[in-house]
Amino acid sequence: MLEQAIEVGDLAAARTAALQLCTAGDRRFDAQLVLMVDAMRRSDWKAAREFMSGRGDKTGADTIARLILPTVNAWIDVGAREKQPERHLLDVSGRTRPEPALTLQVALVHLATKRADEAAALTDEIVLTDRTSQLVGLRLAATLDKAGQGDAAQQLRGRIALAAGQREDPMLLLPDQAVTTPRAGVAQWLGLLADGLARVPNGNTKLPLLFSRAAFWLNDADWAVLATLVETLDRNGQRDAAAALIDGRRGELPPVLAMRRAELLADSGDLAGATTLAESAAAGDTPRSLLVRLADIARRSEDPKAAARAYERLEAALGEDEGDQTLRGSLLIARAELLLRTDEWDAAAPLMERAVALRPNDAAVLNFAGYSALERRKDVKLSLARIEAAWAQEPQNASITDSLGWAYFLTGRTDDAVELLEKAQRGEPTNTVIVEHLGDAYWQVGRKFEARYKWRAAALLAEAEMATRLAAKLRDGLTQATIAP
Repeated sequence: MLEQAIEVGDLAAARTAALQLCTAGDRRFDAQLVLMVDAMRRSDWKAAREFMSGRGDKTGADTIARLILPTVNAWIDVGAREKQPERHLLDVSGRTRPEPALTLQVALVHLATKRADEAAALTDEIVLTDRTSQLVGLRLAATLDKAGQGDAAQQLRGRIALAAGQREDPMLLLPDQAVTTPRAGVAQWLGLLADGLARVPNGNTKLPLLFSRAAFWLNDADWAVLATLVETLDRNGQRDAAAALIDGRRGELPPVLAMRRAELLADSGDLAGATTLAESAAAGDTPRSLLVRLADIARRSEDPKAAARAYERLEAALGEDEGDQTLRGSLLIARAELLLRTDEWDAAAPLMERAVALRPNDAAVLNFAGYSALERRKDVKLSLARIEAAWAQEPQNASITDSLGWAYFLTGRTDDAVELLEKAQRGEPTNTVIVEHLGDAYWQVGRKFEARYKWRAAALLAEAEMATRLAAKLRDGLTQATIAP
């Protein structure tokens, strides 16, 4: 009952279940955290402290104590107006190597207790070595600004930008929000923990969902908390709930959250609506990472005009360094692919040549340019050379192996084609394009029974034009008119 209440976001039901568990002697952490949150919402600082006590004899208590209790207890003491509430954070830092994020929490506590000068002085000493400290640092900078410490805030933001480098973290794109109350203090910390846990590959979703729910219950006006809860819900298989959470937000959304809503809309199948929303989210002066996400949504929508607009905007935002040039090559190929869908070869060919010039050793670029030309019987010699160069770099790539096998088929090297196409199918046994190619090659070398078997297999998953072509081959055998493109 407790876990279900946390999953759906029902605090009243979660509180009832947590009380029943604690009354029965089961002091499990999720129950304690829910009751602590409820007590903080009622400004019952004594109860909040009691609910979070007694973790010392629990498995994993050291981790919980190090990550949660110092910050939570410090903010509870701020609410209770205890002296030196930061002592909880200083105590744990004194026993181990001080963590920058916890030291930043000390500065936030200083500001919440009207000690702005101490906070500013402490800020200058902190080394922003990791993502968490950079995210807390942004909250501290906003809080310093609100406390009249503009110079310290500006210097801190400069150091964060330097430490973050070129990383366009979605969390860094959210609006600055000060942390001035105990509830806001605990919420921002639990939200950060949830965000970090949610990023662990193949990790359990229960703990990040617990932390992000608790954070949201404490401060639903926090953009970072909202963004984190949206992510944890989506990763927990609750896409509709994630979308509803964003939709329920009043007022204008930050662009990064509007883009996330567009992605959720696309995942639900409304690609046209997602593209419209994504273009709106990326209007104006937009960070490159949002332009990348816009381009991805537009590509998925199969709207050539929207995709072209997105690709052109993204390309215009690129610089001249190696990483940007690599991305530029990918964009040129993506634009060429759009044009080829409508048979605009003359417009697509120059884009592919520019991509090859930018990335002459990129197997994917060489394969795309070579195969696109070959299937239209354009400059067969050069096309074959490019595909061979791509295959030499990635001989285990089934798609490139298929390209080379088909190139050999089209140039009369049928025995070599069969060997490569068989290898390609072993790599991707359900790829209908590869299966059809292999069937055509089998027919050409006289293995007609096997050819029909492959065509039947391909027909099971084929769509539209391919299905019609396969039906004709199964009826009449391979002809010049029914050879795969």
